[in-house]
Amino acid sequence: MKAIGVIPARWGATRFEGKVIANLLGKPVIQHVWENAKKARTLDDLVVACDDERIFKVVESFGGKAVYTSPNQPSGTDRLAEVVNPIDVSIAVNIQGDEPLIKPIMIDSLVLALEEEKDAQMATIIKRIEDESELTNSNVVKVVVDRNGYALYFSRYAIPYNRTAETDARKRPVYYKHIGLYAFTKDFLFTFRNLPHSALENAEKLEQLRALEYGYKIKTVETKFDTIGVDRPEDIKRAEEALLRERDR
Repeated sequence: MKAIGVIPARWGATRFEGKVIANLLGKPVIQHVWENAKKARTLDDLVVACDDERIFKVVESFGGKAVYTSPNQPSGTDRLAEVVNPIDVSIAVNIQGDEPLIKPIMIDSLVLALEEEKDAQMATIIKRIEDESELTNSNVVKVVVDRNGYALYFSRYAIPYNRTAETDARKRPVYYKHIGLYAFTKDFLFTFRNLPHSALENAEKLEQLRALEYGYKIKTVETKFDTIGVDRPEDIKRAEEALLRERDR
């Protein structure tokens, strides 16, 4: 098998328990994610990795494929590793279970990036920031990339710092935000999982910094599409409005 998509879905989200099965325009959030990911052409299989019977039953009810993972897994990456460990697969894509606006082209672009970029062990999605308020929002993770599209650093602060802003607004740098969709080579997934947590990772609370701090490369792929993660109950309305706008186009 070349590539598998795994949608980690846990019940006990701190800010919105059970959010993946919350109703969004007549469907649970996880169903929107599943239906979009299922359209990806590069995935040979797709599975929801859940830790609760309620999620499992909802996924089965709409025809999705679900497996149980340990409720003690500390992160979605750990649940991803648990699922793919016994499977003969080259690339594993971690698809957030609370991202109902995810696009299949995002998944395909990550799989293709890992196939083509032999120096990369991970790949992830970035998008140019257009809303100025996102620069000061610590929940929007910013990323700086090099000339070849490899990540240099991720931060909750606005990076790079624009020192020329006071003298010449035209020299404003391009800012990118990180969209939390990852692809790993299977070999690196287990290397990454076994690396000790790093100082930068602990400071920013961003696990991808662990890979960079240990000297591994993360290829970034830019998208024109935005997403809305469902982290709080009020995000349901924002996601509904975005989905309705898409339907009206």
